[in-house]
Amino acid sequence: MKSQEFLETASKGSITAIKCGTLIDGRGGKPVKDAVVLIEGNRIGKVGTQDRVKAAPHAEMVDCSRYTLMPGMMDLHIHTAMYNCMSFHNHRVAQFEIMPHLQQMYALFHAQNCFDMGFTTLRDLGMNGPRGLLVNEMCAVREAINMGIIEGPRMLIAGFTTMTGSHLDLIQPRAMYRWGFNTADGPWELRKLARLNLLAGCDVIKTCASGGGGTDKEEPDIRNMTQEELDAIVDEAHALHKHAAVHCFTTQAQRMAMKAGADTIEHMVFHDDETIDMIVEAGVPVTPTLSHRTDHAIELRRELGTADFVLRKMKYLQPFCFETFRKMHKAGVKIAMGTDMGFEPHMGTNAAELEIYVKLGMKPMDAILTATRNAAQALKREHELGTIEAGKLADLIAVDGDPLKDIACLQKKPNIKLVMKEGKVYADRRPGKNKNVVNVKPGEWKIADYL
Repeated sequence: MKSQEFLETASKGSITAIKCGTLIDGRGGKPVKDAVVLIEGNRIGKVGTQDRVKAAPHAEMVDCSRYTLMPGMMDLHIHTAMYNCMSFHNHRVAQFEIMPHLQQMYALFHAQNCFDMGFTTLRDLGMNGPRGLLVNEMCAVREAINMGIIEGPRMLIAGFTTMTGSHLDLIQPRAMYRWGFNTADGPWELRKLARLNLLAGCDVIKTCASGGGGTDKEEPDIRNMTQEELDAIVDEAHALHKHAAVHCFTTQAQRMAMKAGADTIEHMVFHDDETIDMIVEAGVPVTPTLSHRTDHAIELRRELGTADFVLRKMKYLQPFCFETFRKMHKAGVKIAMGTDMGFEPHMGTNAAELEIYVKLGMKPMDAILTATRNAAQALKREHELGTIEAGKLADLIAVDGDPLKDIACLQKKPNIKLVMKEGKVYADRRPGKNKNVVNVKPGEWKIADYL
């Protein structure tokens, strides 16, 4: 829209002008002081300094002149439907005591906690349970948010599409009875499972090419799929214009994922220089998921009843994760922020992932880009998300503090003063305001234990 047309529509009351002290627009350049962002409807109309961008007299003014304005953040690897995220003392109990209908409500609650902390987009990479995949339940959460029935972040939903006995199958107890068609074997059976997930409404197909770290008696280097099977899954996703995210701990799995044409590589715990060079050349984004690997996460898992064998394995993998991140970043791998948040009961602490990146050598601005511009590029939605530019959806947050000097300021709820998604304010904690997405404070809700 031309600027004059944009300003003229302000007289109709459809324009919002946000004044900020500092603007981090998500493009990686120098922050802009005393900026203003004009919004028409759900999109950004114009961005610039206050002496250059003038709103019409009837525009609604939002004063964030004391704060830093930046794009809404994104977590591209999260499991909001994971059992016992925030409401059970023991995750094994939660798996068998909670029906999918209630777990769906927990998933919404978890997503809303992230939204309240400035995460306007979540890519939920699926879940499995005693009563099957939770694809229908999670797609319903997404649709209820999109329809405006409930408040929440923009959600992209994945469905597990894996072989029998894969890492993602073994998230559940080995001896548990499996309900329904939740895993498959061979290219055509896996195509069928992918098609069923896509029929349910998935945005993403999540699959697994290697073992993992959070399951009993399954080593990371166990191959979880043949190349032919992985090729079929990725092809099926692409045939219906959807994305494929591939769990890859090992270099063998990473190479398989690239050969198959995966859209993102998840985790990447181990590495070698040749494979990293291949990833850089291919331009495939990687979500590192380091929050799930910290001592804090391991201790939380201990409190939740996780087996000692798993805890020891998580601790063993930790240094490999961190060293691989350093090598990836130095080599120029495209990094998109993802936490793998699930069992750990602190949905909403997603921004702690960015502090880990900074501690491992990434500049604060580059860390912010992993959760904004880079994440949008990984989703192939950079034309409408990830930066504060004219024409893009108005996903913005206002922060009390300077994340370029203290990246940890993004982790404190009182610092997240404003959360806007598509031009609508969902959280407003500026002086005199008291609007939250989630009003209950952490730990105030009842912890359910039925044993």
